[in-house]
Amino acid sequence: MSTRNEQHQTVPLSVLLKRELMNEKIEKPEIAHGQAGQSKKGEDLTLLKAECQRMVSDGVYTYSVYGLFDGHNGSAAAIYSKENLLNNVLSAIPPDLNGDEWLAALPRALVAGFVKTDKDFAQNGQKSGTTVTFVIIEGWVVTVASVGDSRCVLESSEGGVYYLSADHRLETNEEERVRITSSGGEVGRLNTGGGAEVGPLRCWPGGLCLSRSIGDMDIGEFVVPVPHVKQVKLSTAGGRLVICSDGVWDSLPAEVALDCCRGMSAEAAAPQIVKVR
Repeated sequence: MSTRNEQHQTVPLSVLLKRELMNEKIEKPEIAHGQAGQSKKGEDLTLLKAECQRMVSDGVYTYSVYGLFDGHNGSAAAIYSKENLLNNVLSAIPPDLNGDEWLAALPRALVAGFVKTDKDFAQNGQKSGTTVTFVIIEGWVVTVASVGDSRCVLESSEGGVYYLSADHRLETNEEERVRITSSGGEVGRLNTGGGAEVGPLRCWPGGLCLSRSIGDMDIGEFVVPVPHVKQVKLSTAGGRLVICSDGVWDSLPAEVALDCCRGMSAEAAAPQIVKVR
């Protein structure tokens, strides 16, 4: 994703959220995006909705939505989440809120939307699951909700790297291991017999290596759909926002992914990251 200022001077960043050129402040970012993928099973889906509008009593507000759904055990949960999550989130926000009020209500609405999507999907009787990284940008405010291990990384123009999502892999997330075991669940590796244990840490019953997802109805009560939510307002500096599934992050540290496409347009940056990994 890349953006331009009012003079259409291209800035080679994945998402330009805020910047000030000399004494002229950009009032609103113009957002463009790029995407690429090499999913062999067809279980990875994206949602791209730029320039969405909502009309309220004090004017018209514009926001953009970017979602990444990395399915497992089939694509049904990823497809259902892509088709229904945004509507469920928006339905949880009270009507006719102004800009600041809407942004303040958004984190709670994201939690409600994730939980409703999971509950409704359960009625289908299908057992697939999906990670979700869901990004909503309005003005200079970025709100990210995530379950699973697809990550959203922000790099500021000063070079700082910030993780706006949480990694819900049991292998690396001690808090989630404690949550599951203290609730009566079990965390351990696959036992191949004779006491030998292999592979990553998993939640039992079910054996999923993630602690949060949408779907996975056969896993049990310990894997939950409640997302990690982070909302940030960018400073006058610019930045890049990169959203990828574990297929990228398992191969590339965030810094390498960011460096390999530095200076490229959004359209060129996305396939470059996939190629390098």
